[in-house]
Amino acid sequence: MIKERYKEEYEAGSDLLWPSDKEDKITRQFYKDLSNLSKNIKYSKKKKLKLFEQVVRIIRDNGWG
Repeated sequence: MIKERYKEEYEAGSDLLWPSDKEDKITRQFYKDLSNLSKNIKYSKKKKLKLFEQVVRIIRDNGWG
């Protein structure tokens, strides 16, 4: 059963707008992709920092600095 977007109205005057199944799936995929991108960026920064640290160690150990 595919749910369409619908609205719930409450006596207090607040309304809730619920997304359709398709909109919900797209939104969840977007946030999943965003989370994965964020993790990849953090990993990439760590990897670059480790590479820089290795270069510094090589220079220091060989007596170039």
